Amino acid sequence: MKYDNVMKPVIKTINYIRSKALCHRQFQQFLLDIQAEYGDVLYHTDVRWLSRGSALQRFFSLREEIGQFLTKKGQPMPQLNDPVWLADLGFLVDITRHLNALNTSLQGQNAVVSQLYSHIKAFRTKLLLFQRHLSQAQPNTAHFPSLQVIVTSFPQINISAQMTKYAADISSLVEEFQQRFRDFAAIEKEITLFSSPFSVDPDDAPDHLQLELIELQCDAEHRSRHQQLPLVNFYRQLDEGRFQAIRTFAKKMLSLFGFTYMCEKTFSVMNINKSRMRTRLSDSHLRDVLRIKTTALEPDMDYILQSRSQYHPSH
Repeated sequence: MKYDNVMKPVIKTINYIRSKALCHRQFQQFLLDIQAEYGDVLYHTDVRWLSRGSALQRFFSLREEIGQFLTKKGQPMPQLNDPVWLADLGFLVDITRHLNALNTSLQGQNAVVSQLYSHIKAFRTKLLLFQRHLSQAQPNTAHFPSLQVIVTSFPQINISAQMTKYAADISSLVEEFQQRFRDFAAIEKEITLFSSPFSVDPDDAPDHLQLELIELQCDAEHRSRHQQLPLVNFYRQLDEGRFQAIRTFAKKMLSLFGFTYMCEKTFSVMNINKSRMRTRLSDSHLRDVLRIKTTALEPDMDYILQSRSQYHPSH
């Protein structure tokens, strides 16, 4: 959903305002004088995933102020008076806001594959809801507040053709999500078994897990722990001798990850430590630094110090 007819003018305008120091200061002062909602526009870069939505949202909120400023500078932006273009802008602002919310929910530490997949499934269902709402004879824009503002501001303009286009674009987005995450469909039963072992019919479980699953489902104490503990801690406290197959299955599911958080974190730590100022840093020392920096384990310093006869070999 590139929408170049919207993104190119928006990026060009933002660059015009912010690329020159004098123009940028004049724009900030202009917003301050008229007591605008925000004090500046935001840059957009493809490298940062969330910047697209943030820049569009800020531009949309300041669209009237930006139009006034550009007119005073002799660089009017005719698109700001075009209701069809403004509708495209509003739709793009809203859909990127929904995508940014999904993106944010998929980030962070300690997220297991079942939680990530539930976010994906929920968003796909939301897209189907959006598609139905925009395909109606009287389109429902309740979940598209920016688009609703434009539709309300120009009641005399018929943009039903645009609504049909937005519904088709959302349909394409649904197909894209199905294509990109089709691998999860092959293991959806395993994900359900991992996240909700007490609600799965043992007949639907793999043969090597059925007996242990029955034992687990009939244990009231474990059922209570499953409701109270995170999944990682729940499977960790299972008796290894009694639930060996289930523990092995849980390790397999916990090893699946939906993002490159740890890889990116480790790479950043390596770049910080392996610099031109530390040319004598050996590979073994760098490996130790990376392990200490990226591990979630807390060292027992009291035990380590007590096990040493001298705290420092030079003493």
